[in-house]
Amino acid sequence: MLLGGVTAMFLGSCSLLPTRTIQSQANQSQPQSNDNSPAIVPPAIFSSTGDPNFVVGVVQKVGGAVVRIDSARTVTSRVPDGFNDPFFRRFFGDGVQAQPRQRVERGSGSGFIISSSGQILTNAHVVDGADEVTVTLKDGRTFDGKVLGEDPVTDVAVIKINANNLPTVAVGNSEVLQPGEAVIAIGNPLGLNNSVTSGIISATGRSSTDIGASDKRVDYLQTDAAINPGNSGGPLLNARGQVIGMNTAIIQGAQGLGFAIPINTVQKVAQELITQGKVDHPYLGVQMATLTPQVKERINERLGDRINITADRGVLLVRIVPGSPAANAGLRPGDIIQSINNQSVTTVEEVQRIVENSQIGNPLQVQIERNGRTTQVAVSPAPLPVQREG
Repeated sequence: MLLGGVTAMFLGSCSLLPTRTIQSQANQSQPQSNDNSPAIVPPAIFSSTGDPNFVVGVVQKVGGAVVRIDSARTVTSRVPDGFNDPFFRRFFGDGVQAQPRQRVERGSGSGFIISSSGQILTNAHVVDGADEVTVTLKDGRTFDGKVLGEDPVTDVAVIKINANNLPTVAVGNSEVLQPGEAVIAIGNPLGLNNSVTSGIISATGRSSTDIGASDKRVDYLQTDAAINPGNSGGPLLNARGQVIGMNTAIIQGAQGLGFAIPINTVQKVAQELITQGKVDHPYLGVQMATLTPQVKERINERLGDRINITADRGVLLVRIVPGSPAANAGLRPGDIIQSINNQSVTTVEEVQRIVENSQIGNPLQVQIERNGRTTQVAVSPAPLPVQREG
C-alpha cells in the first residue's frame, strides 16, 4: 500500500494463500441407515441449553482474554541516492555509493491469554523479527510484550507481558472435532478490535499442501467463520467457549475459507517454546511426490532410460538434499517409500506426519523399492534447518 510515497507492510495480517480450488476430502462417507428418516441429533451444548444466543455467552466468557498485538520492526536496505543516477555520475564521478536506508514496518494481529501471569499465544508471523511488540487488552490497558519463542514451521509464538490476575481462555480438545460443529472467532480483523464472527467447522485434517502452505507442518481446521487479515493468532472457539484452534490463514480471493491450527498442536509447540525457546522438528532432507499410476507412466516415458518404476503406489523421492540424513543413509532420487517403521504409506502427507511425530536421532526403518527391488534403509532424523526471512 503506497501512502504519499511511503511503503507500508502489515506484519500481523493473516497469512494470505494463493487462490486455488480445494476439493472435499474423499473417504468421508457416512454410515447408511435402513431408516429413511434418521433422527438428527444436535450437539450436546444445544440439547442441554437450548439457547439460540449461545454466542453471546461465549463472547462474554472469553472476550476479555483476547488481545490485540501490534508489532514494529526496522528494515535496513541499501538504496542509491540521487547522485548515484547515471545522469549525475557523468558530472560527479563514481565515488558516490549507495547509502543505507531504514524503514519501519508495522502490523497488527490477535492473540489469547493462557496464563493469568501474562503468557499469550499468537502466530509467529505476527511478531516475526519485531523490534517492538505492544499488547492491548480489551479493557484498554497496554503492555510491552516480550517474545519468549516463535516457531515458523507451525506458525506459533508465545509472548509474555508483565501483568497478573488476567482473564484466561479454557482449552478444548481438537482431536474430537467433527465437521459441522459450531465455532466462534474473536479477533481484530483489519484493525476492528474485538470483532466476533461465527460459523462451523467445514473440515478437519487439511494438510499444508491442500491449502498451499507447503512450508508448514500442520494439519489445519477449515472453517467458514469469517477470517480476515488481523485475525491471525486469535482463538477459534467451540460452543462451550473452549479454544479449539488458532486462526492463521485465508485463501486470497476466496470466501468462506478460513484455516486454524488445532489447539492440540498449538499447545505442544507452545510448551516447547516456553521451556526451550525453540522447537526442533525432525528432518530427513527429501523432496517427495505421491506416486500414482499416471505419475508412474509419465516418469517412465520421460526417464525410462535412467529409472525403472514398477510400483503404482507409494511416495517417490524426487530430490535428496546433499549432506542430509537421507543422503547419509543412502537414499536416492527415484526410490519409492513403501513403509516407515512397518506403517504403510502412499501419500506425501502420511510420510510427513510420521516424520514429524518421530524422535530426532532415533532411526526410522524405511522400506523402499529401487529399480524393482525392495530394501530397507535406516534413516536418523536430524533437527530441521529453519531458514528465516530476511
